[in-house]
Amino acid sequence: MALKTITTDHLTWIDIDQPTEADITQLSTLIDIHPLAIEEFATPTVRARATQYHNGIFLAIHIPLFDKKERATYPAELDIILTETQIVTGHTHEIYQLDTFFDDFAKNRTLQTNHVGAGPAYLLHAILDMMLNSCFPRLEHITKNIDAIESGVFHGDAKRMVEEISIVKRDILNFRRTMMPQRSIIESLIHKEERFVPRNLHIYIRDLIGTNTRIWNILESHKETTESLEDTNDTLLSHRLNEKMSILTLVSVITLPATLYASILGINTFVPLQNHPYGFLIHIGVMIAMVLITAGFFKWRNWI
Repeated sequence: MALKTITTDHLTWIDIDQPTEADITQLSTLIDIHPLAIEEFATPTVRARATQYHNGIFLAIHIPLFDKKERATYPAELDIILTETQIVTGHTHEIYQLDTFFDDFAKNRTLQTNHVGAGPAYLLHAILDMMLNSCFPRLEHITKNIDAIESGVFHGDAKRMVEEISIVKRDILNFRRTMMPQRSIIESLIHKEERFVPRNLHIYIRDLIGTNTRIWNILESHKETTESLEDTNDTLLSHRLNEKMSILTLVSVITLPATLYASILGINTFVPLQNHPYGFLIHIGVMIAMVLITAGFFKWRNWI
């Protein structure tokens, strides 16, 4: 059974990992909440929201998780039902931060006292605070990737950095897409009924808003830095491509007189010095001289 329960003097916390139809049926017998909240809890959604019913609140938020194999951030949905005495969390993806916090909360009596306060709303704050703070190590990982890209761009590895920049930009984009709606959801808690979210908890909710803002500001900084590095990398690649094209063009132009000379000699008519014992070497010498004279002229004009 994926349903886990912790009961303290102030609340009951039910956590459901990958809820099944049987889990939802059992949940409906354990918690007094509007049937629509149960239906929303059982239905995956890509839209974050907070809905209040007469006997509880339903929250759908998304947590940024990282897929090491794909090297990409993806949103994991976390559904929460909050009543006056109970809190229910449900998720289809493994959220290791939440699982660790649940286990610690079940074992640590001091942790229960610190985070429960007067009811489940305080535990909700602790869960949201833990989930938001878990974003900072991921942001530090993105920072390290950006530093590696910067080093690669300016140390002759610009070609490989094209792919690395694209990966980091996708990571930041998915992170931003996940975090963008969360602030409005957290802010909405302040406007919920006081019996669900006590007024003395509002100051801590505002602190969550501040944490969300710091995360967003870091993401904005990462986004701007990555875009600047991408522009710089593109400029370096274009410059190196122009250098190669210039070299090829110069080689073609410098050898053009010799090529023209050889083409003239290839006409099926009389060829000067064709009977001379060193005629071939003389023609080769003339073509080499043409190349050297042309190269010297280009050098004199500072074209090369």
